[in-house]
Amino acid sequence: MRASVATPPEGPPRENASDLHTDRKGDNRDMSTSDTAARHPFEMLTPDAVVDALEGLGLACDGRLQALSSYENRVYQVQLEDGQAVVAKFYRPARWSEAQILEEHAFAAELAAAEVPVVAPLTLGGATLHSHAGFMFSVCPRRGGRPPELDDEEVLEWIGRFLARLHTVGAARPFSSRPALDLQSFGREPLDWLLRHEMIPLDVQSAWQRQCEAALALIAQQPALTGAPSDIRRLRLHGDCHSGN
Repeated sequence: MRASVATPPEGPPRENASDLHTDRKGDNRDMSTSDTAARHPFEMLTPDAVVDALEGLGLACDGRLQALSSYENRVYQVQLEDGQAVVAKFYRPARWSEAQILEEHAFAAELAAAEVPVVAPLTLGGATLHSHAGFMFSVCPRRGGRPPELDDEEVLEWIGRFLARLHTVGAARPFSSRPALDLQSFGREPLDWLLRHEMIPLDVQSAWQRQCEAALALIAQQPALTGAPSDIRRLRLHGDCHSGN
């Protein structure tokens, strides 16, 4: 079945609902601006390639795709011939390792087993992670959702209970493949990369750098965020917790 694709409306980027992170999502810092301009990582991910990937798993598509907002990856709602719909997530090449993705999937499965309301990837052909045309991808059931009403105290209480349950499951064991959120990988390295590649306009660069350095100095006062010995225990958590997710 050949496919047509609808593009998402303008708005802030969102990740698929199954995203659960504590890591920096791989490392593309050595990719130069000229490299990315010459060949986009998703250049070969056409609508037909998306359909072929799913039909290779036994999912009969009717050809209708809708691109969903996503910052790192490419995510599509795919209509099936039986009237159902699934969400296919194609991971950015060289951004994630297979082990990192599988740890995320395993964590999502743990949360679902503990009756925490997350959307875990489907197991198809005995696996949750698949490969097609050089892309790793997963397939999730489609689930509706809406942004929470953050001015409603009952909603805030529910969110607090939900996050507590997520953290309780996340504390059961650590990740082994996914790097931790820390000062070096999420602070110092991005700052140095932006300056080295002259991504900050010169008229504001000095002021911007001073503010960044001041913020990093405050973070450096917390041993748990610098890699120094600390009584604070690390745990698996939702690393992209905003109202859109």
